[in-house]
Amino acid sequence: MQVCCGKSVFGGIAIGKICVFSKKEKQIKRIKIENPEKEIERYADATQKASEQLAGLYEKALKEVGEANAAIFEIHQMMLEDEDYTDSVKNIITSQKVNAEYAIGVTADNFANMFSAMEDDYMRARAADVKDISERLLSILEGNGMDMLEADEPVIILADDLAPSETVQMDKDNILSFVTVHGSVNSHTAILARTMSIPALVSTRLELSEELNGRNAIVDGFEGILYLDPDEAIMQKMQQRKSEEDEKKKLLLDLKGKEDVTLDGHKLMLYANIGNAKDLALVLKNDANGIGLFRSEFIYLESKDYPTENEQFQIYKSVAETMAGKRVIIRTLDIGADKKVDYFSLEPEENPALGYRAIRICLTQTDIFKTQLRAILRASVYGNIAIMYPMITSVGEVRQIKQIMEEVKKELDEQQIAYGEVMQGIMVETPAAVMVSDELAREVDFFSIGTNDLTQYTLAIDRQNPKLDAFYDAHHPAVLKMIRMVVENAHKAGIWAGICGELGADTELTQEFLDMGVDELSVSPGRVLPIRKIVRETDLAKYREKKNNILQRGVTSC
Repeated sequence: MQVCCGKSVFGGIAIGKICVFSKKEKQIKRIKIENPEKEIERYADATQKASEQLAGLYEKALKEVGEANAAIFEIHQMMLEDEDYTDSVKNIITSQKVNAEYAIGVTADNFANMFSAMEDDYMRARAADVKDISERLLSILEGNGMDMLEADEPVIILADDLAPSETVQMDKDNILSFVTVHGSVNSHTAILARTMSIPALVSTRLELSEELNGRNAIVDGFEGILYLDPDEAIMQKMQQRKSEEDEKKKLLLDLKGKEDVTLDGHKLMLYANIGNAKDLALVLKNDANGIGLFRSEFIYLESKDYPTENEQFQIYKSVAETMAGKRVIIRTLDIGADKKVDYFSLEPEENPALGYRAIRICLTQTDIFKTQLRAILRASVYGNIAIMYPMITSVGEVRQIKQIMEEVKKELDEQQIAYGEVMQGIMVETPAAVMVSDELAREVDFFSIGTNDLTQYTLAIDRQNPKLDAFYDAHHPAVLKMIRMVVENAHKAGIWAGICGELGADTELTQEFLDMGVDELSVSPGRVLPIRKIVRETDLAKYREKKNNILQRGVTSC
């Protein structure tokens, strides 16, 4: 038995045979040519054909993995037409009088090396995208097809790395798990694995060879371990664990339609986070009682230009109608930092997480902000919509927002356009907001604590930097004390407080959040039922008694 460790991107147990996905090495020859114009024409024809293939892949991905995941193929189409990339290829063909294949190969290497050297995780992941589109062009020029997975039964896929076009063309029914030697938790493979809810590992310490084909293996997505040729003891242990996990999933389905209330009567609002309207099916499937975070910035990220008022209105209206009276909390535009939108033309910043982002953009580009507010207000006629504003640091900002909101309402009144009354809340995700939460609570209808940024700013740790993973502690006492402080100040002012960051889905803290008095948890749809189970099995009075006893024993032992 061989044990290989990797980074887990999705939990679960997969047991089956290995299928090694290996790419055919493309031998690129440097050939002198007499007619550069004709070679550039070959390159242009290949680019056109590649663009058509990517359009087809986009349509396929749209049906299988949703709009957000399919968007990578639109990005690939844009990369094909990127002026820097195409200029480089054409320049090499013209200046060196060489074949298109060689020019593409050199350009691909140069651009991939450039992206790989960047500090930003997202930009580093683009190196694989450059290689992917370049290999597509080379395959077209050489008259060959793209590499495909060949498997007639469900298998565990082992690969050096997987490009987006490779993963989307695979038969999803035949995939038990992904394991790659390279890749990151932000890779398309990782995103697809999470979408498909299958165990997956990246950055796995493994020597890849064809000899692994057909061998038995187990992927432990919880611990980040691949077992090759597992012995009988490990096989029995993992089969038992897989059976337990499968049984847990079945039992969770029995919780659909049940109240989110503890054994001693404390109720919780259990909502879901979504990125776009296509996520609604998962919200309904997992029986969330509302949407606690609609990330409206995805409307902007998925658009090639500023989305119009009517485009936004139709999306918000559809979500409100689908949720049929259940609360839908829309977070206003939250771009900047790691969320870049080209047509906003935001200048590069040394510290983007601390820079021009979120509400700061809205308060300085009020025409964009007003367009979004008009769309949300118009949609509020069709359901139970609330609004929350991100990255708040002061009472002054909230009052400025409220003034803009009144201006928008006045415009709608003058145009005789109907709108409903919406609750207005803020995200508490800066230490400043925590410290003045008593004052902020008098200005708004609710708080939603964004624990991702709150942890980042409190600990002074860039959450995008993998070198700091060992220092990043979401359970840090300072973070938990801040959450408690925000909840207490909210309740003193008579408003409710929830959590919509990743910490809200941390089942180790569910009971602690109940003890703090957190009124709402908004999590990814797949985490709704596991948290409901904990809530319904909790006796809060007994939890508090047990906690006090532990604290008293700790004091005594000192």
